[in-house]
Amino acid sequence: MPTKVEKDVVTGTNTTGHEWDGLKELNTPLPKWWLYVLYATIAWAAVWFVLYPSVPGITGYFPGILGYSQRAAVNTEVRAIEAQRAGTMDKIKALSFTEIRKDPQLMAAAEVAGRIAFANNCQPCHGAGGGGQPGYPALAAGGWIWGGSLDAIEQTIAYGIRSGDDKARDSQMLRFGVDGILKPDEIQKVADYVMTMYGKPTDRDVSAGRKLYADNCAVCHGEAGQGDREKGAPRLASHVHLHDDSRDAVVAQISAPRMGVMPAWHTRLDEATIKSLALYVHSLGGGE
Repeated sequence: MPTKVEKDVVTGTNTTGHEWDGLKELNTPLPKWWLYVLYATIAWAAVWFVLYPSVPGITGYFPGILGYSQRAAVNTEVRAIEAQRAGTMDKIKALSFTEIRKDPQLMAAAEVAGRIAFANNCQPCHGAGGGGQPGYPALAAGGWIWGGSLDAIEQTIAYGIRSGDDKARDSQMLRFGVDGILKPDEIQKVADYVMTMYGKPTDRDVSAGRKLYADNCAVCHGEAGQGDREKGAPRLASHVHLHDDSRDAVVAQISAPRMGVMPAWHTRLDEATIKSLALYVHSLGGGE
């Protein structure tokens, strides 16, 4: 309970009448300059409160009398950047890969645009720098199924793989185990032989697997496992593999192959961006 107001004998200041455990509160007002600053900030906030978007509501928000929108401001900045880039991107669209690569400034601009587009669209699957991950090709490794030239890369980016587009890359591997084309023990023998193409040492007799491979697999993958780009058959005589290089992975792929899908980007990205992407991917280290 407040006590009566009295004057503090030490400072000569009136008390507020409040006391706690013998301690009395002095009635010391705030400095006037501090109060004036406080009032000014309140007034300043009120002005901005009215000028700019502020109060949320059930169906919307108070937009402010200036009608400012941060989204509109960002869109304006994006359009300005696009207008600035338009001349360069138009050149990239119009010129051939050879012509672009002969122009250092244009090539640098294309690689920057390609790197940005890759980070926004491709990196979640193919990894940073095109390092790849299981089931998604390592673009920097050069293990191309359909080819690693600029034109081949552009074709793959534009129309995809098994994407349903009329111009998409497409290939299918027979399900040798699921459809009973090969018996389980025959699949094991083929896997033993394929592992020798992978460069894996084995002490098993692979002669039976070699014959089974020649009869069933060589028509697509080649007699020496060199692959066939016209058919989209991967090269087996390689140290770069899409899923894994273990024997179990080989057996699984022969029995019930996993066939990946890549979207057709020509429906989402413009021609200049796709060309820039092709140039960037080609520059990662695996381009031909």
